[in-house]
Amino acid sequence: MIRVEQLNCTKNNKAILKDININIEKGEKIAIIGPSGAGKTTLFNILSKLEVEYTGKIIINHKSILAYQDNKSFANEVGIISQGIHLIDNLKVIHNVLSGRLKDWSFFKSLISLVKPIDKQIALDALGKVSMNTNVNKRTALLSGGEKQRVAIAKLIVQNPNIVLADEPIAALDPKLAKEAIELLINHLNEKTIVAILHQVEYARTYFDRIIAIKDGEIFYDVTSDMLTDDMIGALYE
Repeated sequence: MIRVEQLNCTKNNKAILKDININIEKGEKIAIIGPSGAGKTTLFNILSKLEVEYTGKIIINHKSILAYQDNKSFANEVGIISQGIHLIDNLKVIHNVLSGRLKDWSFFKSLISLVKPIDKQIALDALGKVSMNTNVNKRTALLSGGEKQRVAIAKLIVQNPNIVLADEPIAALDPKLAKEAIELLINHLNEKTIVAILHQVEYARTYFDRIIAIKDGEIFYDVTSDMLTDDMIGALYE
């Protein structure tokens, strides 16, 4: 569950977000759409704890976002995926996937796993779900963009957070790979709450339950995906 109350963000005397109020229930699949510069990424960064200059209240699973004092406690609740992917290219695929377990490991255990992977079967099972188990020992830098996105999804499966935040997760992929990646994300994390920022409105309509449109820093509309019309899309991007 995510609750955003009276969220405002101003930078350089410019209002980026204005009085944002959103309620997201457990298990909902939410797509956030809107033109460039609308404030979508700022909202994502606030929900991800990457942006701290704002006023208002953010509640994640009945607890203020400010109460998550360390990365491990936050990672128990929230997993993040973006077009930047945030994998370490010099590591093997299995180590990147197992980094989803860092929230559960001590520092010493994390170091040991870099030499001899711990919980290897968990990583193999996750890679199998995204059809990447034959690449387990490949250096991540050698993977294509689509393959890296699959590894990032496998990492989320291993991390097993309650909420997944995705910022343009398919922006760098061609249409075929984008469709595959969004289906993997939805299908293998189906029981999770997913909030994704998307430019591709057709994917928002097809794969998400609800669509929140942001324009000029404000919520333009918040509707179920079956209620979204071409006229509404046109008005958003005009």
